Amino acid sequence: MRIENSFVPARGIGERRERSLWESGILTWEEFDPTRAPLGEKTGERVESFVAEALERLDDGDARYFGERFPASESWRLYENFRSDALFFDIETTGLDAHSADVTTVSFTQNGETTTLIRGEDLTVDALREQFRGAPLVVSFNGKQFDVPFLEESFELSVDAPHLDLMYPCRRIDLTGGLKAIESEIGIDRDRPDLSGRDAVRLWHQYARDGDEDALGTLVSYNRDDTENLQNLADVVARRLHENSIGAVADEPSGVPDPRS
Repeated sequence: MRIENSFVPARGIGERRERSLWESGILTWEEFDPTRAPLGEKTGERVESFVAEALERLDDGDARYFGERFPASESWRLYENFRSDALFFDIETTGLDAHSADVTTVSFTQNGETTTLIRGEDLTVDALREQFRGAPLVVSFNGKQFDVPFLEESFELSVDAPHLDLMYPCRRIDLTGGLKAIESEIGIDRDRPDLSGRDAVRLWHQYARDGDEDALGTLVSYNRDDTENLQNLADVVARRLHENSIGAVADEPSGVPDPRS
């Protein structure tokens, strides 16, 4: 599913009407013709107006425009277009409350490269801003409820790029539970399957208290695995949601690769 397959951002178009457009053979914006669309005159005009503006915004790579126009439940549709430059991120902390706990490590994966910022070394507000700067789409798991608010509370930071929080589209395809449980269910392997969030807290305290560099190395590796596996999970989720939507109507294959093949 690509952005240009989507009509739900247009006023008056919900999933049912969008599906009727696909079923009539109108699969992309450029194929939209109000004279043959199964819509009323006014709705057709609104869609036509949206398409004209959206094509220009897409040519400009204006991800923020689409982040604002798409319903939150459909933010996964931005993924295929911006996948190559999407920023995957995950944080580790010493607790769940930003007022009493600290961020210990933050990992970012973008364009196949992973960077980890470490408390007391290079984890600064400037470094965080630099990582988020220019990202067309940020991707997390439970980041809307936890990671982003925690970072914004702990640092003078505002993360305002379009945000694909994979926890919600996972639920739409009956993938529930934590990140590692979902990875296991869909066949995504990780190098350290025996570690958990509690272990991450223990490892940080072991490093901070005893200077145990091995403990820090294990924590960093764990955090990086979380981040790097987000792209694999996003690929699987985007493919399944594509198959359940436009793929089910038009038998169009997803443009997102299957990471398990």
